[in-house]
Amino acid sequence: MKRGLDLSVWPPLYDSSYLPSDDEAYWCPEIECAAPEERDEIIFYKLRNQIAYAWEASPFYRRLWQKFGVSPATLKSLEDLAQFPVVHKSDLREEQERNPPFGDLLCIQPREIRRIHGTSGTSGKPVLFGIGDHDWEHIANAHARIMWGAGLRPEDRMMVCSYFSMYVGSWGALIGGERLGAAMFPFGAGVPGQTAKAVEWAQIAGTTAFYGTPSYALHLAETARRRGVDPRTLGFRLLFFSGEPGAGIPATKKLIEDTFGGACIDMGSMAEMMPWMSNSECHHRTGMHLWQDIVYTQVCDPSDYKPVPFGAEGTPVYTHLERRAQPMIRLVSNDQARWVSAPCRCGRTYPSLPDGIYGRYDDMLVIRGRNIYPSMIENALRDIDGFGGEFRVIISTQDHMDELVIQAECEQKLGAPDLNQALQAIIQERLRDKLGLRPVIELVPYGSLPRTEFKARRAVDNRDLYRNSLSRNG
Repeated sequence: MKRGLDLSVWPPLYDSSYLPSDDEAYWCPEIECAAPEERDEIIFYKLRNQIAYAWEASPFYRRLWQKFGVSPATLKSLEDLAQFPVVHKSDLREEQERNPPFGDLLCIQPREIRRIHGTSGTSGKPVLFGIGDHDWEHIANAHARIMWGAGLRPEDRMMVCSYFSMYVGSWGALIGGERLGAAMFPFGAGVPGQTAKAVEWAQIAGTTAFYGTPSYALHLAETARRRGVDPRTLGFRLLFFSGEPGAGIPATKKLIEDTFGGACIDMGSMAEMMPWMSNSECHHRTGMHLWQDIVYTQVCDPSDYKPVPFGAEGTPVYTHLERRAQPMIRLVSNDQARWVSAPCRCGRTYPSLPDGIYGRYDDMLVIRGRNIYPSMIENALRDIDGFGGEFRVIISTQDHMDELVIQAECEQKLGAPDLNQALQAIIQERLRDKLGLRPVIELVPYGSLPRTEFKARRAVDNRDLYRNSLSRNG
């Protein structure tokens, strides 16, 4: 067993006692820094076994693949995976509604389930998934290896400020840090007054790392300042994020790093793809590495789900390589990203998402023929002096014309009318340059827009209200 990993069997065997020395940059350099064609041999071995396993153990996949005329025999190379049909979240929901609670997705005996988790449900009805001991161990090892690449070490103390519930993100961060040997502080989130306590406890516990959403980190910083505490004194040298695209938005990343004085690490794929950290930045923070030997990722055209060439934009489509309980084979994320194959300065040779995940195709707002994403608006606003940190996007209809209204907080109290007008004009011109249309800007007092301890949802589309009113009135 080399470096705690035995690849001669599938699923691989992990040695839970293995750790690199603190000064080593890589958990497994033979894989992380391998020539892509050499690593592809490992990936293909895992993929063949994963496909064969799903064919035998999952009635869901066997039915689906037979319908599309593919089987394990179809897979003769990595490129052949593109012949297999994709799976959407809606397919998982329908399968579990048809045959609750897990549908025909579960590939282990029910008595083997050790954890039951689910998606957050922010984009629809939650999807349930069962996880066995074997998978939980693999998730811990994968996350430990990836967080090691981002700079976490056993001497760190990591504060997890996310919901501990069916939402699996916080649990993945927790078990990965535990496997790595760091002291983990599962503080949680969501209880009234808990954010103020987080400021206090971060100081008491001497934390050096943080996990949560970007929105919550900025909310934590605001709370600290109200209590007279500089967020930089909380001691976070590393801040890990998932759940929303903020940590990959340049202006938001810079704001977080300037606010806390630590490195902002963007990571995350989908809860169904646990280990979800398989898209993750390293300590150089130049984009997310795709840890292809853990979860195999194709960036695909959203119209036909064929892989796009490097340099092009599409939606990541994910495939498990080591999963027993509930494998996901070609699961469509509906996220928006661009991938490249250039090696990173860290020495890893994985393909990467240089801009991270910067939007969702179902978050795209089509206004007067232009494609608008909330992340574009956020990136522009955070570069403007006087912006108060929170905003809301409202799409409405006026005289049969779509209108984009942006409510933006001022940094402090609303000032003199001429100062407000100057800030309003700056925001409007900056967004016109970025978006290609002229939005209506409404300045609102600092702190008047809601903060979140989970995923920020900032877009409100009121056009349906207008259309329905027209319909009711004939």
